[in-house]
Amino acid sequence: MALRRLTVVATAVAALSVPALPAHAESETAPPGRITVDVVGVNGSGCPQGTASVAAASDNTSFTVTYSDYLAQTGGGAGGTEFRKNCQLALQIHVPQGFTYAIARADYRGFAHLQRGAYGQERANYYFQGMAQSARTVHQFNGPYSDSWQASDRTEYADLVWAPCGEERNLNVNTELRVYPGASNPQALSFMSMDSTDGSVSTVYHFAWKECPGV
Repeated sequence: MALRRLTVVATAVAALSVPALPAHAESETAPPGRITVDVVGVNGSGCPQGTASVAAASDNTSFTVTYSDYLAQTGGGAGGTEFRKNCQLALQIHVPQGFTYAIARADYRGFAHLQRGAYGQERANYYFQGMAQSARTVHQFNGPYSDSWQASDRTEYADLVWAPCGEERNLNVNTELRVYPGASNPQALSFMSMDSTDGSVSTVYHFAWKECPGV
């Protein structure tokens, strides 16, 4: 029987850091008040209904997505479609009036067990409803590998895509895991997960903030 869950110890998340900005227009500091993040759409084999949860940080610096059933696997009797799992979340983020946000960094974590010759990939992008999609990033892990994995996507401040001021647009978050047997023994199981039995593994999206014009 294929391994389905593993307990993973996540490393600490580095603090958000963005370049110094003109004080009258833009701010490194998260705004006062409280942001909320609501899931308005869920789709994908990596996040069946009820297996993905979202929570905003109390200091308004980030939000986390925690998965409980997100695992791709190949070999060892795994089904032909199990090598690829994906999740598409549509999030409605309510922010304090007069501020807008962008995603400055995303941290992804999980566990991988990859046979010699096999490899796994984590892919992701995110974009605002009605706007162009960001480039899809790909992080690859090569076997032999049996350990926690971590990948981060950072965006330079000049390249950030900001939510339109005064509008509510969903933030669409797409992730994907793939595991390929490569030159490994097809009877040997390789897998890659973005989940954990104790909920300690979360994808973390870090905000950058700025004031809207006229504030």
